[in-house]
Amino acid sequence: MNLPHFKVGNSLVGTELDTVFHDPYFFDKMKICIVGAGAIGGYLGAKLALAGETVTVIARGSHLEAIQKKGLKLVMADGSSQIATPSLATSDIQSAGPQDVVILTVKAHSVPAIAPFLPALYNSHTMVVTAQNGVPWWYFRQHGGEYEGTRIQSVDPDGIIEASIGADRAIGCVVYPATEIIEPGVIKHIEGDRFTLGEIDGTKTERIQLLAQTLKQAGFKAPIRNQIRTEIWIKLWGNVAFNPISALTGATLEDICRYPLTRELARQMMIETQAIAENLGIKFGITLEQRINGAENVGAHKTSMLQDIEAGRPTEIDAIVGAVAELGKLTQIPTPYIDAIYASVKLLEATKVRI
Repeated sequence: MNLPHFKVGNSLVGTELDTVFHDPYFFDKMKICIVGAGAIGGYLGAKLALAGETVTVIARGSHLEAIQKKGLKLVMADGSSQIATPSLATSDIQSAGPQDVVILTVKAHSVPAIAPFLPALYNSHTMVVTAQNGVPWWYFRQHGGEYEGTRIQSVDPDGIIEASIGADRAIGCVVYPATEIIEPGVIKHIEGDRFTLGEIDGTKTERIQLLAQTLKQAGFKAPIRNQIRTEIWIKLWGNVAFNPISALTGATLEDICRYPLTRELARQMMIETQAIAENLGIKFGITLEQRINGAENVGAHKTSMLQDIEAGRPTEIDAIVGAVAELGKLTQIPTPYIDAIYASVKLLEATKVRI
């Protein structure tokens, strides 16, 4: 993949290639497209636009109409607010033109439907930041283990995502902020500002350093990890249990963790998850109880999966829970607790969600 040199301010940032591209590929600001400018995508898009980046947001419905008419309003946790004006707000991906960075912030189950349209956003050096919860489609790409090349069927059953993005463009991202759309065109930031980044082959390339610098200039924390899969598993370790239990019961994180029976259920699901991850070479830097206590300390928070069920939307159950069950089968590690909860949420989704 040809990746040109980038100019940021007065400094020249090179790539691993020796090729130097001509003037059209030199720029002082990134061209960034946020595909899925909902709660997280809108938060990213607003702050990047306020920092002076050339930002296109892809949205739809009344949310898009509000952005087009009034801009993208960002309300911070302290009550202060700012209005960002993206360079373009549209529902038509193909009208946005080539971008330097595409940040994919739609839910995991929505990616296959939009993936075939993404190449319209590419130039020779476009990065695609995958900011979904759960196991990413690229997990066994540039992995180096015995499962190298294995497709995660729960996430990319037909290979459409990989064919449309390609491992060379992909940048891993673990999302930590909590945000919500409080009305069309208005994003409320609740807490957190960290987007952890990683090349899927573990290298610290010049392109990812440029991306991290751009996010930092917009006010985010953007650490680069050479073991991005470990960070994915640490977040997933809790999500695989708390999200579906919350969806099934309507309970908040602190409720689940403080009620002995659901705390034990979460613990058993996390034990199964840890066994799979460790089989794949992941080393957890914290204990299971520390991870549960961390979730409890978040307080009376409804998980995103519960919010989706309450709103009648499809959930990320396949990427968060189904993919872990699939990896259990791949590694021959039994997952009875995960399988039971997965089946229950799939039935709930089938009977309660308006598709």
